Amino acid sequence: MRNLVIIPTYNEVENAEKIIRAVFALDGGFEILVIDDGSPDGTAAVVKGLQAEFESRLHLLERSGKLGLGTAYITGFKWALERGYDYVFEMDADFSHAPSDLPRLLEACTAGADMSIGSRYCNGVSVVNWPIGRILISYFASVYVRTVLGFRIYDSTAGFVCYSRKVLETIKLDEVHMKGYGFQIEMKYTASRLGFKIAEVPVIFINRKEGTSKMSGGIFGEAFWGVIRLRFRRFK
Repeated sequence: MRNLVIIPTYNEVENAEKIIRAVFALDGGFEILVIDDGSPDGTAAVVKGLQAEFESRLHLLERSGKLGLGTAYITGFKWALERGYDYVFEMDADFSHAPSDLPRLLEACTAGADMSIGSRYCNGVSVVNWPIGRILISYFASVYVRTVLGFRIYDSTAGFVCYSRKVLETIKLDEVHMKGYGFQIEMKYTASRLGFKIAEVPVIFINRKEGTSKMSGGIFGEAFWGVIRLRFRRFK
């Protein structure tokens, strides 16, 4: 069983080595694909410096500019499918997603789910050190998605996800268009409409300690209008 953790990066030099070592310290044979969007702070150089140590377990794709989270993951998904990985994970570089939860997401999939989500909201609100305003925006974004789409997932904007290979093979990746919060919603809703089983695994989300958040107002606007468009999309 081959497991790939995709970690998109942009200016994550403070976190890159730490997150890579934390993932490789786990049992489960995880490999890592870092997709760096031309970080000017030297993030890619840090990853390259570790490749000699971790050899075939650590991979790097460098892109020429800041092209968006969604396009990074689509690039990573295609890369993983071409190389025969069985389970593919989304995870942030900043330790807001605990590497120690990766085996729990994998276990949910090997136990029968097609996709598992590290959920902040399926068991109350499990967020540490976020400003209350951002918690409310994130929480009510998922409420909005459930209301508009009739979608039963509590944390539809979560970025900590495990996909089975068959989900990524079935979703038409070139037709996924949203890039931020909207990308996360679109992938989960599409998988659900295609009949895949989704499990939510409760996790504790911890706000980054180092580096800078990449969120922007445009990402929220894209998600708001994108959800309405999803409501009227046909799925085959």
